[in-house]
Amino acid sequence: MAGENEMTGEGKTRRLSTFEKYLTLWVALCIVAGILLGSTFPGVAVALDAFSVYQISIPIAIALFFMIYPIMVKIDFSEVLRAARTPKPVALTLVLNWAIKPFTMYLIATFFLGYLFVDFLPGTEILPSGVEVELWRSYVAGCILLGIAPCTAMVLMWSYLARGNDGLTLVMVAINSLTMLVLYAPLGGFLLGVAAMPIPWETILLSVAVYVGLPLAAGYVTRKWIIARKGMAWFETRFLHYLTPVSIAALLGTLVLLFTFKGDVIIANPLTILWIAIPLFIQTLFIFTLGYFVLARRLKLAYRDAAPAGMIGASNHFEVAIATATILFGLGSGAALATVVGVLIEVPVMLMLVRICLGTQGMFGGEIE
Repeated sequence: MAGENEMTGEGKTRRLSTFEKYLTLWVALCIVAGILLGSTFPGVAVALDAFSVYQISIPIAIALFFMIYPIMVKIDFSEVLRAARTPKPVALTLVLNWAIKPFTMYLIATFFLGYLFVDFLPGTEILPSGVEVELWRSYVAGCILLGIAPCTAMVLMWSYLARGNDGLTLVMVAINSLTMLVLYAPLGGFLLGVAAMPIPWETILLSVAVYVGLPLAAGYVTRKWIIARKGMAWFETRFLHYLTPVSIAALLGTLVLLFTFKGDVIIANPLTILWIAIPLFIQTLFIFTLGYFVLARRLKLAYRDAAPAGMIGASNHFEVAIATATILFGLGSGAALATVVGVLIEVPVMLMLVRICLGTQGMFGGEIE
């Protein structure tokens, strides 16, 4: 219940509900269900995927809205103003996302896919430009596109589950969204060796508006209206009680949709997906370890700031990565497949990092339950 389990103010604790404790199991079941649906009934996936605007799936956008909206409602917006005046966590996430992560992704992906696993990735493909390239290079390109697209939506869920500073997470999401508009094309063009890398402006702007802006505005208005008319006690003990399960249910629904769309691709490429997943997994752990265990502790951040700062660097904005891979290399390309693998490992790995954060609060002098 909201009044017992999910108090969000300073100095209060949030215990995981029974549903949240077994979230990893529900996630695994939803991924399997989505893959089976997509491979068994491909026509359904095609029909649902057709409802999209600038590569933004309308069904997924609706599910993500209901995932993020309950979190936005719970944010005390005075925390957002306080968070905006604390530059250390914001500086940390900017350095991780733009000065370190793209380059380590390039190096790790090239080492594993271009050298260690290259014999398991035979074949070539023809790019839209007519140039024939080895498949492993396309997979590396997809990994790079994931590495230069920091998460701007689902990280709000990871921060919430880790009992992080929701206000700070929102500030970091906003700043990373703006930074992506400026640095996405130059970094991508440099690392991919593309002279003029197209920017999916519509995808980036629409995804930020739909995934962050819309639930933010709805959450702010709802919170202000209910507290003004019913009071804080009713808001926390009654309204949030009924709203709490909505985020998790929407997350699970999002997963079913995502893997319904990509189920046939995953079934058709099991070993290739394994080889691509390994460097992506290592990259995620490396960035998280560097941000959370090393830099956040060096900067003496409190746990509530360190957790989201570490996780926002580890997660990716896979919608933008998939859209860019499709524009540059085609829907059936190796680069597009690599971005799909990013979707496949994102949620299970981030849930693992949430567990790590919750188990290491004491390292930052945080409150331990």
